[in-house]
Amino acid sequence: MTEKLEHCFVSLLEEHQNILHKICSLYTEDNETHKDLFQEMTIQLWQSFPKFKGDSKFSTWAYRVCLNTAISLYRHNKKNIVTVEWDTSLYQLRQEEYNPEHEERLKVLYTSVRQLNDIEKALVYMYLENKDYEEIAITLGISEGNARVKMNRIKTKLKNILNRQGGL
Repeated sequence: MTEKLEHCFVSLLEEHQNILHKICSLYTEDNETHKDLFQEMTIQLWQSFPKFKGDSKFSTWAYRVCLNTAISLYRHNKKNIVTVEWDTSLYQLRQEEYNPEHEERLKVLYTSVRQLNDIEKALVYMYLENKDYEEIAITLGISEGNARVKMNRIKTKLKNILNRQGGL
């Protein structure tokens, strides 16, 4: 791939890397697994990037690729992700560490969300990112009405989980 394409990818990834970190936080429980999943999602994004046509926002496309990566890996109970050493200095990617330990409430929420199934996790994540139901529906491949109904059911389910845990 050309240097221009690499620069474009790195720039977009830097701008939207919190998407990856937040998805990692929903699907992992420790820092090492978080880093492994982050790396795997980055690799998947890079391999898919030449196919990105710009028909949707980069963030919408990245959500779909990253959520599919996380769901695929954990649906098949693969706890150990095969990783490839990636020299971030080669691409001059400025990585911001995302540490969920700093916010106890966020940790409780993530613990509760982990109890949901894969689709419910993805829907909650996008909802918390203030995505509208249309974008959620497009990203998850469901109807907008279905996204709304599912979200209402998930809210009730999360309230029950949080109440059992002592709440936020």
